[in-house]
Amino acid sequence: MRIQNATPFRRPRAARSLLREERHPNAVTAPPVNRGSMAPLPWRGFWNSVGAVLLSAVTRRRSTPTPLELERKSPEAWQRAANARRLTFLLLTIVTTAIATTLFAGVQPDYDSAWLQYGQIALFAVLSAWVVTGFTTALMGFWVSLRGDAHTLSSKEVQGHAMNPDARTAIIMPICNEDVSTVFAGLRATCESVAATGNSKVFDVFVLSDSYKPEIISAERAAWEDLRAALAANPEQPQIEVYYRLRTRRTHRKAGNVADFCRRWGKDYKYMVVLDADSVMSGDCLSTLVKLMEAHPKAGIIQTATQSIGHATLHARSQQFASRMTGRLFTLGMQFWQLGESHYWGHNAILRVEPFMKHCALAPIEGTGGMSGGIMSHDFVEAALMRRAGYQVWLVSDLAGSYEQQPPDLLSELQRDRRWCQGNMQNFRLVAEPGLHRVHRAMFLTGALSYVSAPLWLAFMTLGTALWLSGSRLVQDFNVLPGELMGLWAFTVSVLFLPRVLGIAAVLIKGEQRMFGGTWGLLKSSALESVLAILQSPVRMLAHSLFVITALTGIKLDWKSPPREANGLGWKDSAASLAPMSAVVAVLAAGIAAIDASALVWLLPVGLPLLLAIPVSVYTSHVELGSAMRSRGFLLIPEERWSPSVLRRARLHANRLSRPRLSATAAAAA
Repeated sequence: MRIQNATPFRRPRAARSLLREERHPNAVTAPPVNRGSMAPLPWRGFWNSVGAVLLSAVTRRRSTPTPLELERKSPEAWQRAANARRLTFLLLTIVTTAIATTLFAGVQPDYDSAWLQYGQIALFAVLSAWVVTGFTTALMGFWVSLRGDAHTLSSKEVQGHAMNPDARTAIIMPICNEDVSTVFAGLRATCESVAATGNSKVFDVFVLSDSYKPEIISAERAAWEDLRAALAANPEQPQIEVYYRLRTRRTHRKAGNVADFCRRWGKDYKYMVVLDADSVMSGDCLSTLVKLMEAHPKAGIIQTATQSIGHATLHARSQQFASRMTGRLFTLGMQFWQLGESHYWGHNAILRVEPFMKHCALAPIEGTGGMSGGIMSHDFVEAALMRRAGYQVWLVSDLAGSYEQQPPDLLSELQRDRRWCQGNMQNFRLVAEPGLHRVHRAMFLTGALSYVSAPLWLAFMTLGTALWLSGSRLVQDFNVLPGELMGLWAFTVSVLFLPRVLGIAAVLIKGEQRMFGGTWGLLKSSALESVLAILQSPVRMLAHSLFVITALTGIKLDWKSPPREANGLGWKDSAASLAPMSAVVAVLAAGIAAIDASALVWLLPVGLPLLLAIPVSVYTSHVELGSAMRSRGFLLIPEERWSPSVLRRARLHANRLSRPRLSATAAAAA
């Protein structure tokens, strides 16, 4: 809307105020503001929280019982089941770790340095416990995939339920300098799918932009106008309202953007569904989420189990396949022992707006450096605060129609991991905050350990090399029984590869192998995914170690990556980020070989993949190789054999929106 500013007379105050509102960039793209409060409470801090607990224990001072303390007096059936499952989980982890550590200590030779030797055993114990927790989770997920779970929320329980017309729901999509065609193609497909359900009047859509590049802002506004026009052009379907909000004060990243929406329009809605820029959700999935919230008034957050789909590069397709095979078991396993104290992943989930505004505002963490400031991994913290307020957080794994994209290449994945690493390390400072449920405290701990484990693995292998070079040799020791060696090898193979084997077994037992290209296609795809994982794991380990160091020290790390869309990595871009890793391992290998070439056996599992990091990252980032492997039946997932309509429409709209850009690129090249 264009406003003519040349006026020959002075307007009244009310008219001047209206004119000023019309000139605002969001005046005609967003509904009238209905302000509400979302004020954060300051964090008590780690040591203050520990001190308060000790003081209350000494003085026996009783505080007002929290909602969680009141719940414990009369637990529900799912809570009793969750406690039993968590106890089983803990016992399995402790016993298995103790056995593995004993086996490892038994096969250790007598090294010259006792400190290094016991340090390596201690590191092995910590890392074994971490690996065993993942293995146990996958084992529980395998059980659920075959037997189901009577205590969890299920989409089946609301089948046939009518939609409550008063359950007003906002679908919000925070974005910042994203690829406009990808964002609005997926959003249009989502809107069309919602319209097809007949529930358009329940939902409103908000695109919440933090973009600051003028050309992207202009493209977003044009795409929003095109989207509204396209939706209005179909008279057979009721139009879903789509709004666009450009935030000029870009504080606290995505969490700040969501909080800004809540303060402006949260009072108008009972629920909100949070999407990422690459999210696509079907109308049936969104409608079912609302019905589940209506059926469970104590639910504060319901998270869907998103399916990875989108990019055609070999890297992305490998991650998609791993997500459907092994990742699926981990999701089901977490659902099994977390139940109503589950994860929230920050997107493709529905939230109850009123308690979210009242209890989930996020204050910055005091201090300086990378472990302070605005909270980056806000989703885990918001889930913990919602549960502290007495509301449940559920993961619904059987709800289809929730999709997201994987990063198209390794560098994009590491760029994402850098943010996640700093956020998870930062959240560890909140582990002692009063009133949090122990499961969410454990999530803060495991979230940090998922990245800290990388430098621990690096330290473990460094100690092994140092012990070898200290003058000792691993020779046949007749005091070591062969059974102990075989037991240690069996344990190592099991915890690393059995989750993948369980994923294959689950598919075969349920007769779903046809959806993955048949039995042979399933097996060869699993083998290829495992090889790629082995080649990329050392790169992730070294990168994550660097990210942990920068998070702890506050050193600024400039790790550049290509944009979200799959353009293919160039050799220059890949070398700029990965060549230092390859160079370090090459120099280290040369130094070790000069001292004792036999010690290179410790370095080989990590060193060889790091030397190959650049070509592997380049070749796996190109669509041509991914498409060629797909045509040969590798890494097929069900959505590639039969694509849901919402995904087909998203691809159709993405191709249409990308044509002008491709034409402009061709014209510039000419």
